[in-house]
Amino acid sequence: MSSSNQSNTSSKNIGAGLLVAFTSSLCCVTPVFATLAGIGGIASSFSWMEPFRPYLIGLTVLVLGFAWYQKLKPRTQEEIECACEDDEQPTFWQSKKFLGIVTVFAVLMLAFPTYSGIFFSDNSNTSNVIVVSENDILNAELSIKGMTCTGCEHSVNAALNNSEGVLEASSSYENGIALVKFDQSKVSVEQLATAVEEATGYKVTGKKIIKEETLN
Repeated sequence: MSSSNQSNTSSKNIGAGLLVAFTSSLCCVTPVFATLAGIGGIASSFSWMEPFRPYLIGLTVLVLGFAWYQKLKPRTQEEIECACEDDEQPTFWQSKKFLGIVTVFAVLMLAFPTYSGIFFSDNSNTSNVIVVSENDILNAELSIKGMTCTGCEHSVNAALNNSEGVLEASSSYENGIALVKFDQSKVSVEQLATAVEEATGYKVTGKKIIKEETLN
């Protein structure tokens, strides 16, 4: 194989690794940035990809691993002679430096759910809520369809915490629920469900008031 063909193959592997890494992260990246951009309706667009994410991650590792193998393996005498004959220097896009940049980007994309919380400030409204009566404080559980990772949790929490009257909110993508403490004189559980759906695009499939002791 000539050095030119090797460079082309290497470039294709780098491009494929970048594409697969980005694709595998769509289900996690989309909810966060859709929520931040105020276009929550598309947040759940790629949630259907979640079951395929482990396979896409594995494919990313294989493709980039092979690209690094091609870059680092010792060249044969025939390849050295071909390179001399072609007298061709690899471009930046075919270099180890670019492959290193792509690898770092791929790792950041694949690890996105673990640090997605940095894009959200502490939106707790506790300090801004004036409680008229303890009797007005209720706890509710919302069943939410579409959450697939911690990035989804942060989006749901942000939607709830930005609602007037909310004291605390937390969610779990594994259980598909959100727990919220709120002042019923300022907001209803129906309004909270609507806030989640409008801000994130996820479907609230159930809502119920729960007792304080149930949370402990």
